[in-house]
Amino acid sequence: MQTHLSPEEKKLIGYKAESSLDENYAGHSYVKEILLTLFSNKGACIGLVCILIIVGFAIFAPMVSPYTYKEVHSETTNLPMRIPGLEKLGIFDGTRKGVDVYASKGVKDQYHYFGTDALGRDIWTRVWEGTRISLLIAVLAVVLDVVIGATYGMIAGYLGGKVDFVMQRFVEVLTSIPNLIIMMLLLLVLEPGIPAICLALAMTGWVNMSRIVRAQVLKLKSEEYVLASRTLGASVSSILFKDILPNTMGQIIITFMLSVPNAIFFEAFLAFIGLGVPIPQASWGSLANDGVRVFQQHPIQLFMPALFISVAMLSFNLLGDGLRDAFDPRLRR
Repeated sequence: MQTHLSPEEKKLIGYKAESSLDENYAGHSYVKEILLTLFSNKGACIGLVCILIIVGFAIFAPMVSPYTYKEVHSETTNLPMRIPGLEKLGIFDGTRKGVDVYASKGVKDQYHYFGTDALGRDIWTRVWEGTRISLLIAVLAVVLDVVIGATYGMIAGYLGGKVDFVMQRFVEVLTSIPNLIIMMLLLLVLEPGIPAICLALAMTGWVNMSRIVRAQVLKLKSEEYVLASRTLGASVSSILFKDILPNTMGQIIITFMLSVPNAIFFEAFLAFIGLGVPIPQASWGSLANDGVRVFQQHPIQLFMPALFISVAMLSFNLLGDGLRDAFDPRLRR
């Protein structure tokens, strides 16, 4: 039985019409919810901005530079930093111990933002050319990690039993051998170059990806939608790539972003010990190797590649942590 109140009765009891209305909340899609959570993370935003800046300079800086990464000029060796505009402020003006090095070598009209190396090559151009090489190798290597590791992990987790047992024993044997030893042996056998380095990095990097994907598959293969597909006669490949893989993409993306810093480090280390890209190509590791030789006299030659290695690794880690928080509902605030 409904009771109708007159306007006067409503005023007496303090009735408010809007109190009976349901509240409406804005709904967000899953992707939008992830993006909102990601961009609310300051660390992830800083990491993403730094990555975009580094990639932007790597693409455009060598294109607009008047020098190439392999030009050798014996008359302009080991020049200090000289940046137009800032030189008028007394900083980065091309002087060393009060002496204008550019004027003493007769190149007063030249500008080298990061100086030059022992062969007179422009370090600014070589750093950004090296950024291209280092990031390309790191990303390609991690992509191979994803393809190999995700496929291996899905097969092991879904089939289970003896197949999983044998596959996991192989992984344990592989992980018992230090990664650097496997990489160095492969690079000593293969022809030096970007494909060889990517293959060497991928040969050991896929193991972590396979373990993460295997754990996800073990959890998902007993879900009702997977059992329904199996009951309807779907093939194993169809179940893996249409039902299970899309639900593991969050973990794959997170692992991908967190694996890039490791690939950058290993590539830089291999190049530092002379197993990187062949001369005259440059990478962050080979630039650091050149800078170590003259560190006491010209520390800037080591500082610049070391700085970009550190910033890139930190940025990818920050972005990876932000993606992990965004994909995991338990970590959302």
